[in-house]
Amino acid sequence: MLRAFLVTLLITLFAGALALFLLLFLDGEKEPETKQDISGIVQIEKEDIPAKTVSKEPEMLEPETAEKPVKETEPYDPGGCIRNENGRILEKKQATEGDEATLLFAGDILFDDGYAMMGAMRQRGSIRACFSEETLWEMEQADIFMLNNEFTYTNRGTPTPEKQFTFRAKPENAALLYELGVDIVSLANNHAYDYGEVSLLDSLTTLEGIDMPYVGAGRNLAEASETVYFQAGNQKIAFISGTQIERQSSPDTKGATENTPGVFRCLNETEIFDRIAEAKTKSDFVVVYIHWGTEKTDQLDWAQPGMAKSLAEAGTDLIIGDHPHVLQPIANVSGVPVIYSVGNYWFNSSTINTCLVKVKIKDGKMQSFQFLPALQSNCYTKLLTGAEKEAVLDYMRSISGTVMIDAEGYVTF
Repeated sequence: MLRAFLVTLLITLFAGALALFLLLFLDGEKEPETKQDISGIVQIEKEDIPAKTVSKEPEMLEPETAEKPVKETEPYDPGGCIRNENGRILEKKQATEGDEATLLFAGDILFDDGYAMMGAMRQRGSIRACFSEETLWEMEQADIFMLNNEFTYTNRGTPTPEKQFTFRAKPENAALLYELGVDIVSLANNHAYDYGEVSLLDSLTTLEGIDMPYVGAGRNLAEASETVYFQAGNQKIAFISGTQIERQSSPDTKGATENTPGVFRCLNETEIFDRIAEAKTKSDFVVVYIHWGTEKTDQLDWAQPGMAKSLAEAGTDLIIGDHPHVLQPIANVSGVPVIYSVGNYWFNSSTINTCLVKVKIKDGKMQSFQFLPALQSNCYTKLLTGAEKEAVLDYMRSISGTVMIDAEGYVTF
């Protein structure tokens, strides 16, 4: 009985010890296995998860996200213009009836109330009464009409000392440009500074205020040399204006510098050639309207032929000259049409022959160049007909030996 009890006790103790041993053995195996698995997960997190999972600002996104196409916006404002920070028009859409664009050019005008022109206008009731119906029709029908604004718009400043003629128009007179169908004016002349720096600055502000594009002057050289573009139908046309007048070392009409206002000079300066080259890459047709030559003579001076050649070689497609106040020759210079002076247009009471120059272009190529004879007399400008027209055409033929001019004024270069 006792033996049986002892055997049973030993078996029970052995079974308990065995169970305890197995429990401890299994727990001991399980803990290292768990630690090894956790260690493996941590290692994966440090080495294999890419950095792009970190939150970033939009500009820090990967290239494939940053290069997502952006929808382009219309560069023109509601008025069909591109402007600078002063509101100056640098590019303008100009509607045309077809693929052909008509450019029209005239010479000097004057809106100074102290001179005969404005007195005649007041007597006649409007500026339109100072032009014939045929002349007004040409100005209004042209897609782009350009002339020389030979005066300042200001009520301020003092006349340039010892200068024989100084011109100053009331700023409100600038609206007369629209009554004449003008689309762009040149300020590159020897009267843009007649009442000092303030008069030029007022002129710029006045023209910007009425949305009249201008070339040839500015608040600094960058502005003065700025090209103005017209998107006329399917063509982009560039307009650049410079002046060689005056020729003394310290001219009354100041040339613009990097930091000071003035006109765009091109006597010895070479920036105009850079502007032409730039415009040639951005447009289909480049016009240079230049103030040069000697007053009151149809003879070219020493600087004009060489400058015309340089302008042509720089990439100009058409050269329109003014300043002499009289007509000067039409010529072909290195394949480029040139009229050295278009003369006065509506500038004084003198009786003098003048003109409109009408150029048609298509696909960036000139289709025709027409010289339209006109007469300025008694503060009135009219296109000529009949014998008067033929007399002016004969005169232009006599001084323009390198071109042919037909009975309607069309020029063959």
